[in-house]
Amino acid sequence: MIDRAFALLSAFDSDHRALTLAELAQRSGIPRSSALRLAGSLVRVGALERLEDGRYVVGLRLLETASLAPRGHGLRAVAMPYMEDLFHVTRQHVLLAVRDQGEALLVERLSALDADPVRYRVGGRLPLTCTGVGLVLLAFAPTAVQTQAIDTYRPGQGDDHIRDGSDLRRMLAEVRRGDCAIGRQSHPWPVCTVAAPIRNADQVVAALSVVVPSANHPDTAYGPAIRATALAISRRLTEDSGRAVPSVCPSECR
Repeated sequence: MIDRAFALLSAFDSDHRALTLAELAQRSGIPRSSALRLAGSLVRVGALERLEDGRYVVGLRLLETASLAPRGHGLRAVAMPYMEDLFHVTRQHVLLAVRDQGEALLVERLSALDADPVRYRVGGRLPLTCTGVGLVLLAFAPTAVQTQAIDTYRPGQGDDHIRDGSDLRRMLAEVRRGDCAIGRQSHPWPVCTVAAPIRNADQVVAALSVVVPSANHPDTAYGPAIRATALAISRRLTEDSGRAVPSVCPSECR
């Protein structure tokens, strides 16, 4: 029952925010009669809401519950003052992300009105090879996660300079040496990203980045500010000794 409930909820995404019963059944792979009963149960507990036209949307109860996640809202609460300072300095996109298994999950994003568009949304997921935050999280992920990403890498899944798994392996080694990721993408529009790890004690728990229009020397322009901000957040997390953000390690770390 729990698996089916999550399958039904996973039918929603940024392009499908309101779904009919037929669409819910089709996108979740659950028979229509079962989807109807399950959707009714989720509506009763507030996990789904039903619009006047009969379509279903995600309910506020999920937002209430998700706000308790230490690696999401708790991390955001600690990082936000520092992110706001970084945002005012750079006037670009500032991203905060954590790793969830083999993907990066965007926890927060601050964006200037006149900044170039980006496709990332809070709560959205993306492959670890696609952005600076993803590369940082992958570089400090368990070996099995890195191996999987390297073995399955295909051109076009990440930085323009990463053409194959060997390039990705070298990039991850550079990130670990420099404690920073610098990436470039030309599609769907040219952007650069500079990212740094956030630690709780000696464990990398998140990544912070600035996404800017294509630039010749992004690390020179933004690197010091990114590193300083990530270090400040790390110090705050460590000083709190896990009270604000408990050190939660994904299941494959154990």
